[in-house]
Amino acid sequence: MNGLLTRRQIDALRAQGAIRLASDLDPTQCQPTTLDLRLGEHALAIEAGFLPRGGSVKNRAASLARERLDLREGAVLKRGQVYLVPLLESLALPEGLRARANPRSSTGRIDVFTRLLVDGGDRFDDVPAGYTGPLWVEVLPRSFDVRVRTGLRLNQLRFLRGDPLLRDDELAQRVLSDDLLPGSEAPPIHNASLLLGLSVRAESPGAPIGWRARHETPVLDLTSARPHDPHAFFEPVFPDQRDGLILQPEAFYILASSERVRVPPDLAAEMLPWDVGMGELRTNYAGFFDPGFGWGPAAPSGAAAVLEVRPHDVPFHVEHGQAIFRLQFSRTVEPAAQLYGEGGSAYQNQGLQLARYFAQP
Repeated sequence: MNGLLTRRQIDALRAQGAIRLASDLDPTQCQPTTLDLRLGEHALAIEAGFLPRGGSVKNRAASLARERLDLREGAVLKRGQVYLVPLLESLALPEGLRARANPRSSTGRIDVFTRLLVDGGDRFDDVPAGYTGPLWVEVLPRSFDVRVRTGLRLNQLRFLRGDPLLRDDELAQRVLSDDLLPGSEAPPIHNASLLLGLSVRAESPGAPIGWRARHETPVLDLTSARPHDPHAFFEPVFPDQRDGLILQPEAFYILASSERVRVPPDLAAEMLPWDVGMGELRTNYAGFFDPGFGWGPAAPSGAAAVLEVRPHDVPFHVEHGQAIFRLQFSRTVEPAAQLYGEGGSAYQNQGLQLARYFAQP
């Protein structure tokens, strides 16, 4: 069966030993189509990121390591420093089954950049079919120093067989039949993607249209159960006199889509980085949308996609509805029995929203 695996098949992989665990699995790690991955017991501060390209990650890291940090009681990762962390999960995938990784939503929204590495790999975030071996994550805090510890979940993994991607004609049909973008006109479809836009309109009078990371902040403690004051880390952003927004180079913004999105039980979605031909900016770190996002009684009008935006090179002026990101939809092998948001979620029915580590302003 081609498609993305759902929680039922992921649980079966674990039972069969295809997913190996250094410590007992936390039930909350399993999402409708993803498995959250946990940081291991140490982190290596390394000179630069790399791809192993035929070798082992461990051996390549040894020549680049500057410092080893013990994560068991927690440690601070400095912004601008690249770290490499072994994960508590490893894989022994059956033939024909591959995987793809992405940062979790809460990780992207704090401007922590992560990439998965596997032994012999020549691409970040891709696990080849039939891979057996350890998993590592490269971590780069960009805006804040962050405190982490063993077991913290920064990225996640999807498992897939074949090519589950909806092509242009089928995607156009599903946009209409399943009302994937409630209240919006049918967007342009190109290269199996919906081309969607940015909102520069406040959700209520006087409210901000986004948030920009501050330059000087305290350490962001990701191990604390107590929510942080958002104003210590972000400043609000408002539209300019032209009903637009000028994005400053290398500043980090949290913004929202102009469309609201619905993901039905038999599909999952992925937000893709900005096309360089449309402007020098990155629009997202975290990109996975599970079945049930913006779907059902808990989100009758869908949910906004939250964008993590970092412009490069030159200031860039954007207007409301201007297309700046792509959304692809893929089939699951069966409709997901567990849907996003069941049992509670920080982001179901969301509009513009900061990461769950913060008290909502």
